[in-house]
Amino acid sequence: MLKFEDRFAAWNNLGTHLTRFLSNLDEPQTGWNEELMRVVNTDVHHNGWFDKSEVLHALGEWAKALSEESLSTWVEKYPRSSFEPTTSKVVGIVMAGNIPLVGLHDLLTITLTGHVAKVKMSSDDARLLPILLKQLGPLNEQIEIVERLKDIDAVIATGSDNTARYFEHYFGKYPNIIRKNRKSVAVLKGDEDPSTIEELGKDIFRYFGLGCRNVSKLYLPADFDLNRIFEAWLPYQEVVQNNKYANNYDYHRALFLLDRETFLENGFVVLKEGERMSTPVSVIHYERYSDIDTVVRQLEEKADSIQCVVGNVSSEKLAVVPFGESQSPKLWDYADGVDTVTFLSTI
Repeated sequence: MLKFEDRFAAWNNLGTHLTRFLSNLDEPQTGWNEELMRVVNTDVHHNGWFDKSEVLHALGEWAKALSEESLSTWVEKYPRSSFEPTTSKVVGIVMAGNIPLVGLHDLLTITLTGHVAKVKMSSDDARLLPILLKQLGPLNEQIEIVERLKDIDAVIATGSDNTARYFEHYFGKYPNIIRKNRKSVAVLKGDEDPSTIEELGKDIFRYFGLGCRNVSKLYLPADFDLNRIFEAWLPYQEVVQNNKYANNYDYHRALFLLDRETFLENGFVVLKEGERMSTPVSVIHYERYSDIDTVVRQLEEKADSIQCVVGNVSSEKLAVVPFGESQSPKLWDYADGVDTVTFLSTI
């Protein structure tokens, strides 16, 4: 097992290489950069949601997260013993594939805390990770990519509500973190300027809305003019150039027309009044309110099904993030609010 300092340096090295790669996208690529660029350019042919711009955004977020400053800030929140276990355990990871590299945080945490990771990748996102691992050097001794998880001491599995039942059946006997469906919402007060509402568009359209941190429902003041939203979101109209997104948009728009349901649309997104937080791709629900404190209390009652709340509100029970930053989480912004470093120190 590598010393903690070497494990830390390996991940920081990957961050450095990603930063250099992203700083020279217009230059001729060779070696590892060329291999990574090939996947960035062609991943959309293997997963229609993984457009080049979305993959590059994910790599950019990881370049920032793996900087020395970011890693140090995260690590310093814990005692050193959290990263130097008496006995290393084997931890299985079942990765999701809804957005690029969504399972990388679990791998980082397991290896940095001194454990061994057995990784079951999603077939939807199986091309980027093997290339990134090449920059981890000797740390790869703590990582094994497998088709089936066995001979493990604990497991971290991410999926839907349906797959969670499967995970609980097969992995319930191990110490585990099993993540289910969660959605994110935004609360607007009505005094937001156009640039702030445009920033909200990042929380909605990044990764085509497929992430659990993507906003799928808006809470709006009773007198809020929806045209303000459509005007501010025009810079995101290119999402409809993605075939899979466009098919979803056309399908749900046609369905609402056939059912004579009331909705508003602007050619690339549908706004529909509704209570549900979960919506199909290209559809955003909204709900009007008269008292913002009541909205916050209602959301706090549903905290177990909410990943984050975008907006300028206060709550000790909810993960509140500024407009435009839901898909730029820090290393200590844990999925489902479950601290994986603390979990791994207990196995």
